Amino acid sequence: MKKLIALLSLVMLISVGLSNYTYAQDYVAEDTTAIAETIAGDSTTVAEEIAEKVAVVATEAPTSFHQILKEKFIEGGPGFMGIVLLALIFGLAISIERIIYLSMATINTKKLLKNVEEALNNGGIDNAKEVVRSTKGPVASIFGEGLNRYDDGLGEVEKSIIAYGSVVTGRLESGVSWISLFIALAPMLGFMGTVIGMIKAFDDIAAAGDISPTVVADGIKVALLTTVFGLIVAIILQIFYNVIISKIESLVNDMEDSSIAFIDVLNQFSKK
Repeated sequence: MKKLIALLSLVMLISVGLSNYTYAQDYVAEDTTAIAETIAGDSTTVAEEIAEKVAVVATEAPTSFHQILKEKFIEGGPGFMGIVLLALIFGLAISIERIIYLSMATINTKKLLKNVEEALNNGGIDNAKEVVRSTKGPVASIFGEGLNRYDDGLGEVEKSIIAYGSVVTGRLESGVSWISLFIALAPMLGFMGTVIGMIKAFDDIAAAGDISPTVVADGIKVALLTTVFGLIVAIILQIFYNVIISKIESLVNDMEDSSIAFIDVLNQFSKK
């Protein structure tokens, strides 16, 4: 009896659910048909409103920084602006190359010094030479130069380390002078563009016989844009220059400290 009541209840629930679903479908269909008819009747008005909104959005859409930069670059004139851009490209290329080189030259000198000391205690000078040969970086090359002069005495080792350290420092500083050149060149080119732009403005005044803003605006715009771009290039390259100089100073200090410690290790090894 309970099973029969449960079965009848289930059938009734299913029937009510299906009837509600059918009613909902019919209601949605009727509502959709009414909406479609309304849209079809007002299609012209809707299209006009959409076109107006799109036009307003397109007018009010903010211009991207890249597009503004490109427009101002073209307005500044391809002559001097192109030269300033080349200064930026060459300066960045040298800066990136130096940063990569200096990053690869940075090693854990304490670990290297410990490995060299262990190699000296276990296998002597030849074993220490193998350790420094298998290690990249300026510090390892300085250690290798000192080990090559070990048979000549600690005095010669110290002299060779000092001399070779100067050579390595010169390699680390290679190309930095070019970056400083581009840093100085970029604003100078911008100032030259400023002078030329002002000359153009005065030529326009002379040709028009009038000093109205519309006559001189073009020349003054060129003058200011070249100066701005030159200063921007100089600022960017100056940041890279300072980063490179700080890396070089860190490497040089590390070389000096590790060289002193290396000589102490050789001194202790020679006394054994």
